[in-house]
Amino acid sequence: MLKYKNVVFDFGNVIATFDEDYILGKFCDSPEDLELLRNAVFYNWAQLDEGTADYDTSIQHAKTLVPERLHDNVTDFFRNWHKYLQPIEEIWSLIRRLKEIGASVYILSNAPTHFADHADFYGIVQEFDGIVFSAPLVMAKPKPEIYQYLFDTYHLKPEESFFIDDKPENIASGQALGMDGYIFKGDIAEVCRKLGLD
Repeated sequence: MLKYKNVVFDFGNVIATFDEDYILGKFCDSPEDLELLRNAVFYNWAQLDEGTADYDTSIQHAKTLVPERLHDNVTDFFRNWHKYLQPIEEIWSLIRRLKEIGASVYILSNAPTHFADHADFYGIVQEFDGIVFSAPLVMAKPKPEIYQYLFDTYHLKPEESFFIDDKPENIASGQALGMDGYIFKGDIAEVCRKLGLD
């Protein structure tokens, strides 16, 4: 028997794996270039998630951090990285199962504006009853404002909702507002148990 009316999912490393090395490897050929690219494109990723850094300006600045031969790689990364998160198929199956039994499902995820604009690349997003990405709102987890935005926008009661995220601090913030949660490390069976589905 499902314990909650609403199940809220983080995106990166819950719905799909955000693996820096795997993603960067799609945009360069050598270990040396991968490290150069990593240092350039992720230098202000937290600010991109928060919406406090401009995406296009960040592209131009990242180019100043690499040799000119990698400028096109930087641009290619920023325009296409969203295509290389790897779906966690068991979670996708869980989302569909929750919908079938009448639960409402939501996304609450830190993500740059670019990802917010292209998340529908992943067909599973069509299953969700509501989606909250951080950068367009200029607020991010674990700050309580973005959780309250989710609750207010979709008329959710925290005590009727369950949050699945891979970061302890994000779960703790939800719990402080009355929403139970689980720190996801890949154990789908435990997620189902926590939800009352086992």
